[in-house]
Amino acid sequence: MEYRNGKKAALHNLGCKVNAYETEAMEQKLEQAGYEIVPFAPGADVYVINTCSVTNIADRKSRQMLHKAKKLNPQAIVVAAGCYVQTAKERTGLEVEADIILGNNKKKDLLEALEEYEQKRSSAAGDDPEKEAVSPAEGEEYGRSFGDDRSNERIIDINHTREYEPLFLSRTQEHTRAYIKAQDGCNQFCSYCIIPYARGRARSRKMEEVLGEVRTLADTGVKEVVLTGIHLSSYGKDLDTSLLELIRQVHDLPGIERIRLGSLEPGIVTEEFAQALSRLPKMCPHFHLSLQSGSDTVLKRMNRKYTGEEYAKRCGILRKYFDQPALTTDVIVGFPGETEEEFRETVEFLKRIRFYETHIFKYSKRKGTKAAAMKEQIPEEVKGKRSNVLLELNEKNKQAYETELLGRRAEVLLEERIQKEGREFYSGYTKEYVKVLVPADGRAENQILEGILERCGDGGLTIR
Repeated sequence: MEYRNGKKAALHNLGCKVNAYETEAMEQKLEQAGYEIVPFAPGADVYVINTCSVTNIADRKSRQMLHKAKKLNPQAIVVAAGCYVQTAKERTGLEVEADIILGNNKKKDLLEALEEYEQKRSSAAGDDPEKEAVSPAEGEEYGRSFGDDRSNERIIDINHTREYEPLFLSRTQEHTRAYIKAQDGCNQFCSYCIIPYARGRARSRKMEEVLGEVRTLADTGVKEVVLTGIHLSSYGKDLDTSLLELIRQVHDLPGIERIRLGSLEPGIVTEEFAQALSRLPKMCPHFHLSLQSGSDTVLKRMNRKYTGEEYAKRCGILRKYFDQPALTTDVIVGFPGETEEEFRETVEFLKRIRFYETHIFKYSKRKGTKAAAMKEQIPEEVKGKRSNVLLELNEKNKQAYETELLGRRAEVLLEERIQKEGREFYSGYTKEYVKVLVPADGRAENQILEGILERCGDGGLTIR
C-alpha cells in the first residue's frame, strides 16, 4: 500500500462494540487519506484514543492512554474522542490532555480536525521560530509544557447533534464476523448511567446505509453480522420503521449466513417479534437482554422500565419460539441501598432464569447521575463479596447450559487458527455463541462445519 502523506497513525479503543466500530471506521478514514497505521507505540505522528466513560475504571483508563500517547511522542498530535471527553470537564473538572478533542458524533470530522490543527501549529511556529526548533531530545520537556505552549492550538468539538453520524466500514479486521452500528444515543436515563449525556438522544442510521455496508462487507467474505447500537431496541422509531424490519432486510442479503443482535431491552420481545425472528433461518438463537437486577425495588431505583416478572415473561417468549436459545444478561451489584434481601432476590432470579452467561459489574458511582446522589452507597468490600457470589453462579449456569447442548447437532463458524498442546486447531462459535475447538486438519478460516457437540478432554467443546 502507498502511504501518500508519509505520516503514521496509531489508534487505541476503549469500551463497547459501538466504540470498536467507530475506531475501525476512523482508522479506515486515516488510511484513505494516506496515513500508515502502526501499533500504539513510539514513532507515530498521530495518536487517536476512542475513550469510554461507562465506569470510573473506564475514565481512568482513558486518562492513562491519553497520557501514554503524549509520552510515546510528545510532538505527535494526540486526538481524544468519544464518551469520556464528551462529559469529562463538567463531571470531573479535569482538562483532557489532548490536542484535538472530538465528542461523539464528531468522529467523522477527524481528518478535517487534523488538517485544521496542523495549520494552526504551522502558523504558531511561523510566528515564533523557537517553537519550530524543538528537538527530539527536548521533546519530553515540550510535552510537559503542553498546557502553556499548545492550548491556543487545540481543537475542541463536543457539541451534540440530533443527526446520525455517517461512518462506514469497507472491510473489518475480523474476516468472519462484522459488527454493524445501526443506532446511537439513548433516551432511557437509567439513574446509574452517564451514557445518555455522553451519546445524546437516540437516533437511527438510515436502513439503506446499513444495508449498503453489509453488502460491502459480505463481498469481502464476511459471513456473520452483529447489529449493534447504544440502545438498539429503539432502532427505527425516528425513521418510521423498526428493528424487526431491518433484520428482515439484512436477512435477504446474499453472502450473509448469520445474524446476531447486540444488547436488547426486554420490552422489545413480544410474541410477534420472537415468532418473526424464529422464521428467519439466518437468525442466531442468542439474545442478550439487559437486566441489571432481579429485585423490583432496585429496578425501580435504577429507573428500569420493567419488573422481574415482566422480564421473566420475555425470556419465556424467546424459549417458546427458539429451541434452547442462549440467553445472556448484565447485572449490577451493590447499587445504592441494595440490601441483603434485595441481593438474595437477584440471586434467586438468576437461578430461576438460568442464563447462559451473566456479565457482572460492581456499581460505579458516576458524577452527574441520580444514583451518585443517593444515600446508602455500598462499601467496596460488600460489592466484591456479592460479585463473587454471582461469578460462581454464572459459572454453574454456563456449564449447565453447555451440558444441555451435548449430543445436539450444531453449526460452527471457524474463526481463528490456534496451537494447543502441539496441535493445530480452529476456534469458532455455534449459533448460540458457544465456543468450540476443532482440529485444523483440512479446514479453513470462515468455513462453517456441522456436527454433534461433545466434550473435549479438558472440559471444552468440540464437534464430531
